[in-house]
Amino acid sequence: MKNTFMRNLAIFATIFTMIVVILGAFTRLSDAGLGCPDWPGCYGFIHISTQADHVTAANQAFPEQPYEFAKAWPEMVHRYFASSLGLLVMALVFFCWKSRDRFTLRHSIFLLALVIFQGILGKWTVTMKLHPLVVMSHLLGGIMTFSLLASLAVRYHFKAKQALSAQIAARIKPFVIASLVIVVLQVALGGWTSANYAAMVCHELPICQGNWLSDGDFISGFQLWGREAETYEFGILDQSSRVAIHSMHRIGAFVTALILLHMIVSLYRRSVLLKKFSITLAVMLVVQITLGVNNILFQLPLFNAVAHNAVGALLVVTLVCLLTVVLTSLNMQKKNIEEKANV
Repeated sequence: MKNTFMRNLAIFATIFTMIVVILGAFTRLSDAGLGCPDWPGCYGFIHISTQADHVTAANQAFPEQPYEFAKAWPEMVHRYFASSLGLLVMALVFFCWKSRDRFTLRHSIFLLALVIFQGILGKWTVTMKLHPLVVMSHLLGGIMTFSLLASLAVRYHFKAKQALSAQIAARIKPFVIASLVIVVLQVALGGWTSANYAAMVCHELPICQGNWLSDGDFISGFQLWGREAETYEFGILDQSSRVAIHSMHRIGAFVTALILLHMIVSLYRRSVLLKKFSITLAVMLVVQITLGVNNILFQLPLFNAVAHNAVGALLVVTLVCLLTVVLTSLNMQKKNIEEKANV
């Protein structure tokens, strides 16, 4: 009964985190990342104000950034949901402590620390005026939170049984880890592309127009720190640096697709559970490629761009869940062997 409650709480928190990630993507892609020039409030208020006297006071307090409701509300809604997620994770920590399960307690405490750090990154996103490294880190932190919550739900689901045979789990473990690392790197590249406003510097497919290998400034494009600017909104890099970033994201997409295709074929032939993972990954891969192409063909429509972010996050989470199943199965086998040895 306790496991069922904890699993359901973890599932609810996972779904809630997905909403937070989508809201964060919407805020960033609708150019509302600086919709509120202060933190944690918005123009000195804790709510999204529309009253004339409040708007006047906001404009007087921040004359360099006049109040825009269309940008303020996405930012504040994202903050409201992110704060609520913190409360959910605190509840998870409490119930994990009550259950006296050391592993899940450590897992939930790490999650709480991660959510707190995400709040700090959210603050830095505003105070450092959308610094690309902070924006990309905030995206990756959100996806990591999403993944760890999903992993916790999977652990509760398979807590009392071995989902895979130890032989299969041991065989696919290195391939799952390698695929996860590649997908995370590709998502990071996507975040870097978005944070530097490089998504629309290439208008042709499958490669950028011109000789992008020689025209792209890869050193400048991937300089993570050291630049000083009053604001990074709408990007500060020149065309050649953005071409380099965009080109690397496309190359990464090609490499990632090949690796995932190999993983999909390998999983499909092994077991019923792995076949389900295989089909899920295949559908997500096709959708993600389609969304990426549509971003170029239709010049980054907002809904499509947000969906591209969401599916990228789901790819990471699916692989994390698969790795959780593998590790849980191996741990169950180890536990069974130890119990037999003690009999």
